[in-house]
Amino acid sequence: MKVCFWGVRGSIPSPGPNTVRYGGNTTCIEVRTDDGHLIILDAGTGIFPLSQTLFGEFPLHAHIFNTHPHWDHIQGLPFFIPLFVPNNRATIYGASDPITHNSIDEILSVQLQYRFFPIRECELNAKIDYVSLKEGEKVTLGEVTITPVLLNHPVVNFGYRIDCRGKSMFFTGDYEKPYNIYDPEDDEFDMYQSLLEQNEADFLEQIQGVDVLIADSSYTEAEYPSKKGWGHGTFQSCMKMAEKAQAKRLFLTHHEPTRSDDALEAVFKESLESLTVDVPEIALAREGLSIEW
Repeated sequence: MKVCFWGVRGSIPSPGPNTVRYGGNTTCIEVRTDDGHLIILDAGTGIFPLSQTLFGEFPLHAHIFNTHPHWDHIQGLPFFIPLFVPNNRATIYGASDPITHNSIDEILSVQLQYRFFPIRECELNAKIDYVSLKEGEKVTLGEVTITPVLLNHPVVNFGYRIDCRGKSMFFTGDYEKPYNIYDPEDDEFDMYQSLLEQNEADFLEQIQGVDVLIADSSYTEAEYPSKKGWGHGTFQSCMKMAEKAQAKRLFLTHHEPTRSDDALEAVFKESLESLTVDVPEIALAREGLSIEW
């Protein structure tokens, strides 16, 4: 299995001299499975440079899994060049919102309205299919199994576990560990805490022992209190998650867009020094980083 990072910034593209080393594109991860499938996790602006490397593979079939439809995870989709070329195929997977009933089908059509974009979806030449997923509903592609796992964020967010020939990885998308909304003196506190602990146990069981864990680490512990409820994790919450899941390698992503590369490395170093966890490898994701195992 091979993973390549094409976008590792959160929220908004952040190009410029201060983000050259880690990159300024928003979330996009390319996964190549050992049986030859092309899987793309999220379509932030990083999917545009990825698409420019695919010309030699035309006609191709890309399987694009969307964690959730916030802008920084879909904004690059209209610029995914294979969509414009006949005989290519794209299958786009994601959740339907149970409250608004908005489906994954709208992820492209809404962006391709004339008021936002000069080309309509009906003018795209590739064959595009949409697959709405439910929590735990596995997708099988040859020898690959992709499992959507519902995770806490202000909109329905699926993390995805990918398994192929005994190798595995998991990407959280945007994820904030759920917290108790009650105060300790409230009657509901213990009941809610019990639910949270069961929720965490269920989650950890689903990602247990993955070879590679890619997790949303937007904030430091000091920053988190003012960002609580925004739906993102911290360096330390990700490190603790990786240890509990017995992940072999942890890659931290969704870097805060206001943070320069120097500042990112500084807060990462500080987090490593302030918390000791039993995780064999912990690293910052950066654009262009490719890992294979």
